[in-house]
Amino acid sequence: MTINVAVLPAVVIFLRLRRRTEARSRSDEKMTVVIVLVFGVLIAPTAFGQGVLNVVTQLAQGISQTGTP
Repeated sequence: MTINVAVLPAVVIFLRLRRRTEARSRSDEKMTVVIVLVFGVLIAPTAFGQGVLNVVTQLAQGISQTGTP
């Protein structure tokens, strides 16, 4: 059985974000940001990451085109 390396950070992110916001310290928030950045780096070269990039790119292009006359 193989497991994708990005699965562990995804699970950790999910569990950390389920916690109450009031209970977080500043260092806890920094650790969450670091984990999310690592997750982004791990998922970026995958097909799923490329799909997300394409969707975000199209969304950004659509928003920028609506602002121009």
